[in-house]
Amino acid sequence: MTTASPASAGGGGVAREASLKGEQRPRAAFDPVPLLVIPAALLVAVLFAYAFLHGLVLSFTPAQGDWLTSYRTFFERPAFYGTVATTLWISVPATLINVGLAIPMAYCLRRPSGTQRFVTTLLVIPMTLGTVLVAEGLLSYLGPQGWFVRVFHLVAPADMAVRLTHNYWGVLLSLIITGFPFAFLLILSYVTGIDPTLARAAATLGASPWRQFREIYLPLLVPGLAVTFSLSFVQAFSVFPSAVLLGAPAGPTRVMSIAAYQAAFEDYDYSLASVVAILMGLVQLAIVLGVLGARRFFYSGPTGGAKG
Repeated sequence: MTTASPASAGGGGVAREASLKGEQRPRAAFDPVPLLVIPAALLVAVLFAYAFLHGLVLSFTPAQGDWLTSYRTFFERPAFYGTVATTLWISVPATLINVGLAIPMAYCLRRPSGTQRFVTTLLVIPMTLGTVLVAEGLLSYLGPQGWFVRVFHLVAPADMAVRLTHNYWGVLLSLIITGFPFAFLLILSYVTGIDPTLARAAATLGASPWRQFREIYLPLLVPGLAVTFSLSFVQAFSVFPSAVLLGAPAGPTRVMSIAAYQAAFEDYDYSLASVVAILMGLVQLAIVLGVLGARRFFYSGPTGGAKG
């Protein structure tokens, strides 16, 4: 008659005990938190998906002609296809300026302090005013009878004229004033999320502040800069009030949103207006995908830093 050794008996007992505990372990309770996504998903489906599909169908159902008539009209008339370049010529520089100015300012204000809170509060004010009120203010201050132009004429030669409204520069200034706070707040959130001990460790090794920014902060900011550029570009690309109030809607600042508005509410051609709206979305999507795709060439992951 054979008997089990104490080691084997103990091992079997442990295994049986673990098996019993596994059988008695209660199942995970149902988590209702993911159900909170349902209202948001329905809202997106109603406000975006339905509107997009409805506009897409309208673009292929013109009042006259075949199903591609509205698209041919857009690409055959300079007044329509020229708005693509005009909108890019306004939105891309405004986005680059906003992001370019926001990077050093957010970097200098990365440490929480009273100054950071004060400056952030000041920068939020233009966002609360809205584009229409900012445009009205620029008309009052930078218009032909504004205080800026009057002071300029007092100190400048008599034959030198300056015009900052009802042209390209007025729209650009408006987009910078209203878009810069948005870009600054986004980049500031990314900068403050970087562990400051990385820079302190580099400083102990003799890295200058500029080198700390260039080799530590900037590579880690690449994903955030890509997202900030994309969101700022989408915001600037859909410019409408500034282009109407501060620009020349029938000339240099006839952007795609103005073309869509005129086609829908002046010519009552909803099919052509839908074409403009669909193409606006496609251009924005192409730029955003290009920026997010280019991010991979400069960023290799959370621990890899910049490539090259």
